[in-house]
Amino acid sequence: MTKTTLRMRLASVLTLFLALFILGTAAFGAQEALVQRSIFLAFVIAIAFLRFPLFAQSRLAPLGNIIDLVLAVIAVGSCLWVTVNTDEIMNTLPTAEKSEVFMTAVLVITLLELARRTIGLIFPVLVVIGLVYAFFGQYIPGSLGHRGFDIYYITEVLLLSDIGIWGTLLGVASTIIAVFVLFGAFLLHSGGGATFMDLAIRISGRSVGGAAKISTIASGLFGMVSGSAVGNVATTGAFTIPLMKRLRYPPALAGAVEAVASTGGQLAPPIMGAAAFIMAEIIGTSYLSIAAAATLPALLFYFGVFATVHITAQQEQLGMVPEDQIPSWASVITFQRLAPIILSFGGLTYGILTGRSLPTSAFYGIIGAVLGMLVAMLLAPRQAPQEKTQDSASDLSFQEFSDLTDETKENTATVLFTRLRSALDEGATGLIIVGVLLAGAQILVSLINTTGIGITLSSMIVSGGGDSLLLVGLIVAAICMVLGMGIPTTAAYVLVAATLAPALVSAGLKPISAHMFVFYYATLSVITPPVCVGVFVAAGIAGEKWGRVAKRAVMLGAVTYVIPFLFILYPNMLNPGINAGYIEAAISGIIFVLAFAHLFGGARITGRKYADITLWVLISVLATMPSLITLGVAAISMVVAQRMAKRRSAALAL
Repeated sequence: MTKTTLRMRLASVLTLFLALFILGTAAFGAQEALVQRSIFLAFVIAIAFLRFPLFAQSRLAPLGNIIDLVLAVIAVGSCLWVTVNTDEIMNTLPTAEKSEVFMTAVLVITLLELARRTIGLIFPVLVVIGLVYAFFGQYIPGSLGHRGFDIYYITEVLLLSDIGIWGTLLGVASTIIAVFVLFGAFLLHSGGGATFMDLAIRISGRSVGGAAKISTIASGLFGMVSGSAVGNVATTGAFTIPLMKRLRYPPALAGAVEAVASTGGQLAPPIMGAAAFIMAEIIGTSYLSIAAAATLPALLFYFGVFATVHITAQQEQLGMVPEDQIPSWASVITFQRLAPIILSFGGLTYGILTGRSLPTSAFYGIIGAVLGMLVAMLLAPRQAPQEKTQDSASDLSFQEFSDLTDETKENTATVLFTRLRSALDEGATGLIIVGVLLAGAQILVSLINTTGIGITLSSMIVSGGGDSLLLVGLIVAAICMVLGMGIPTTAAYVLVAATLAPALVSAGLKPISAHMFVFYYATLSVITPPVCVGVFVAAGIAGEKWGRVAKRAVMLGAVTYVIPFLFILYPNMLNPGINAGYIEAAISGIIFVLAFAHLFGGARITGRKYADITLWVLISVLATMPSLITLGVAAISMVVAQRMAKRRSAALAL
């Protein structure tokens, strides 16, 4: 057995134990805060070193193994030291000694190094800047300076309290986020992934621009569960981008559609890239309130993308999906195919409606997914070995059950165990990046709070914006997109929530509106040049230069850059219910999204480019003005303009 094989097997075993730890605490209740968080982080660190070794595949690999071993032993030991000494830390507020300083230093270095290996260099650099600022802030003149803190005080904050490394973010990661990541993995491995894809193909495959619409729908369905933009691009894009290229879509457009549609996975409930849970903790409200508030903006986002794709397809005369690649309703809408989805979401809903905690509700959802997986296996039609049914049009590597033979069905328990193990392994592996990310983000947030830089920046922004909430919003939006570039959405949200959301609250915006505002702009960094990770992945699959993909992505997702300002203009947009304000906000959003879709989709009214652009922009502006009169004018104008655009398009087609 090679060293690499041994390393991977050990990582797999630890991953399984981590998943069982998470499922156990979800089912029977979490441990005491510091115990839960320190054990979780110990697992994360150990597995991360095994899966992301230093100097892998190089001559320096032996040296890397030694460094990894030393850091892992000390860092994991530090986590377990906190586990053992939880009562003393929480009850006596101990003073830091040299040994605690040493443990803190190694633990911080370890987390930053693992963050570098897993998510890139930018985020660790931000944390290092925060540390330098905390130690040397007394030398900065003016309002940005502070009294400075020594290494012993920083140690007491980071290691010997529940506001440092062991703070709220790691708490959410080790409980709610962890079990929901596993829930998503179980749902996709239960056959739900293939069903999502086939539903998307069936719904939109026959319409104009069908392949692009498949990407939009499939990415939306996957994003609701996974909440990972880059993961969405890599998963659904592996099928949708080649399909679009086969139908002669420009490669830049194919990559852009997938990148933009996948970004919506971060914005759509229930998981929202883990931001919903973190936002609920920061604001001090329920997760359901956050998910409900996010529903209308997410629907507007996907409606905008879908409409832009449709109009673009009409203008560029893009092809439809061939009939032989569209599955029949009879092959998709079967109890075997729908059982995993129905039972998993049924379990989740049951837990929430009966007042269980979110982790416990997600655990019920996982049980439902397992039962659905078993039902799908038992109902799968028997075939001869080496055969495969053609009912499913998706050729992705999702866990399907139509490939079971008479021989494998004889040992259903073995097959089920194998797929459960795959779901556990994939889900827990995803937790490694989440754990490292949020532990590092917690360090940065604690330093921001300790130094007071968040309050200082908020005061400066409010002063710069004066009495105009819209101007404050513009400043915050620009800073959000800069801070979010190159780092995962969840970390970007945590950063801007700590530094920029207070500015909007101080300017008069409700907390939930302020946090949703900064969250949207932090998310847009995935498709906004120059550091647009989702675009990079999509461009790689499409075989196109990323700059061209980014240009089309910004145009397709243009509506998303404006939707957050509707939170300012229409505060009731995030207050769902049967009320006049919410209905007015929804109508405004729909008209605005349609106008923007026609603008960036290239729809023509008069045939004169700049005149058409002016008309669509005018309708968009009217739709965003909080007045029933202007809203009525915008609605009438939209109907007339749309009919004129359709007539012109039909005339040109003759």
